[in-house]
Amino acid sequence: MTFEATADPMTGRADGAAGSATSTGEPDEAARRLYLAILADGGRVRVADVPEADQAPVRQLVAIGLLMTNPMDACYTAVSPRAVSDRLGAELRSEATRLLVRAENLPGVLDSLTRAYDAMPRPPERSGGAVYIEGQIHIRQRISQLVADCRTEVLTAQPGARPADALKIAIQQDVQLLQRGCSLRTIYQPVAIADPPALAYVEEVTRRGSLIRILDEPFERLMVFDRSVAVISASDDHSTAAFITDPAAIAFIVNAFERDWARADATDWSAVLSQGPAHSAPDRVGRLLARGLTQRAVATRLGLSERTVAAHISRLRDRYGAQTLFQLGWLMRGGRDDG
Repeated sequence: MTFEATADPMTGRADGAAGSATSTGEPDEAARRLYLAILADGGRVRVADVPEADQAPVRQLVAIGLLMTNPMDACYTAVSPRAVSDRLGAELRSEATRLLVRAENLPGVLDSLTRAYDAMPRPPERSGGAVYIEGQIHIRQRISQLVADCRTEVLTAQPGARPADALKIAIQQDVQLLQRGCSLRTIYQPVAIADPPALAYVEEVTRRGSLIRILDEPFERLMVFDRSVAVISASDDHSTAAFITDPAAIAFIVNAFERDWARADATDWSAVLSQGPAHSAPDRVGRLLARGLTQRAVATRLGLSERTVAAHISRLRDRYGAQTLFQLGWLMRGGRDDG
């Protein structure tokens, strides 16, 4: 039998052996069992006696250093895990030191690129410390730069449903933002919890610490980065955005956001997400009313405030022409038992 992994007779380690265990020093379960079996057999096994099924575990053990090849008698000899641990520990500490040095040097290595980025031409200001950018692509590019540069906090207000393609981009950007330790607060309208892409976004960012509230009132779209740059729409069709840097204007915008944030509902998103996106919020409210739940019980079940539930009920009454909650529930059941 010819053993496939060639070993260095000085070290007993195989060249080019596969498996992540080579670098971590952690043998998999099959390699562990084989090592214990070799120990039980006296710590030695002839190369010719290794069955085909154990070839991969043997290569792994040789690569880690737990087995050493003895060319004189064509045997594998078990090596103390303590010695292997000391050697690999030293290698890992050396690698960690090397990575720390690289991390310390990285800002200097990228210094010329950083200075070029900071000197990049920006669109000229027109008035009031504001830069106006036209076109969704250019607006998103500038916002991406602000997200990448953000260091502490982002405040956003997002009325209505957000486009699915925008949410796809937002998930990637905002997850990276939160992983850097920045805070992210967003105000949505109730329509957001009826939109599957928005629910997917909410699930992804809230489990990483983002705070999202629901405000059942009209408000304007805005974003504020580190309380130093604010982004607001500058046209009715949102094709132009104003990027504001004037401190007084930003303070005014932040105060407006905080006022809306205080009035918004702190939604129990775990309860909302458990309901799934199959139905809109008003429809879920209506179905629970049809089952005989009170307004307060509906609010508790859906994780909404009673004020938000009352707003949904008002819209449902208008839609069905109902005068009372009982009549609304009956009309929504349509004379059928929903089970």
